[in-house]
Amino acid sequence: MGSVIVLAEAGEQGVSKPTLELLTLARRLGEPVAVVVGEPAGGVVETLGRYGATAVLTAAEPALQEGLPAPRAEALAQLAGDRQASVVLLTSTPDAKDVAGRLAVRLTAALVTDATDVRSGEGGVVTRQSVFAGSWTVEAASTADVAVVTVKPNSVEAEEAPVEPAVETVQVTLSETSTAVRVLESSPKAATGRPELTEAAIVVSGGRGTGGDFAAVEAFADALGAAVGASRAAVDSGWYPHAYQIGQTGKTVSPQLYVAAGISGAIQHRAGMQTSRAVVAVNKDPEAPIFEMADLGVVGDLHTVLPAVTEQLRDARG
Repeated sequence: MGSVIVLAEAGEQGVSKPTLELLTLARRLGEPVAVVVGEPAGGVVETLGRYGATAVLTAAEPALQEGLPAPRAEALAQLAGDRQASVVLLTSTPDAKDVAGRLAVRLTAALVTDATDVRSGEGGVVTRQSVFAGSWTVEAASTADVAVVTVKPNSVEAEEAPVEPAVETVQVTLSETSTAVRVLESSPKAATGRPELTEAAIVVSGGRGTGGDFAAVEAFADALGAAVGASRAAVDSGWYPHAYQIGQTGKTVSPQLYVAAGISGAIQHRAGMQTSRAVVAVNKDPEAPIFEMADLGVVGDLHTVLPAVTEQLRDARG
């Protein structure tokens, strides 16, 4: 079995849930090798090993730690070559997909983004995607020597498979071209106390039907321990920050439960949440397209429905 490189998302808060999911998928394809940028914080190596990483490679070059795609792609290309990797797995985020595209060019590799499943099959690595706003599920087999795949969070249940990983500090050579751009200033994202949108098991989103008042959406999300999202209409109206937009021009989510409150269900929005395991829709319009893909639909005003359910949840928890 060949090596499978996994770009780990790890920091002071530990290893991200999507990284553990990638390691679970990597075990189907070969021997998982986790790549950590920077010195791993306490417990990171142990966690990666607990989910099956047979080796942990740490790369601490300053240019890599700035998060820019060009140096990371160059570094991963070198490590994939050194380890004779047949697959490189990354989480399906905008930044990681930028890295994946550059990496695929460097490796002359097959590239699949937004995969929902990865496995070995006849012809090579087989991936599954949900496309055209969930209208089609497609499978593709890579015929290239190397496959670069980005996987949507929550596509697989992370499963432990404890091993004792070999830890190695690696040196990579970065070209002047890949380090020509530098980060001069950055500021951390303000903490909300809610789960990260793309990693959350439950997402509650509000749209045009909120009328600009997201209080009921946020209260319901907090009662569920959920993340908050927004439709493009709500974002374009200035009602919620763009960082929380879900859809073709926003973020893609794949939660266990997706609640669409006051969202009509335009194809642009559906493209960003089509792989949700269960969908609940609340809308005053019984003809809203969102009901076509909902597992449960409630025809009603979200400002009435959500507070009532929120109160019931709080009462049930005492």
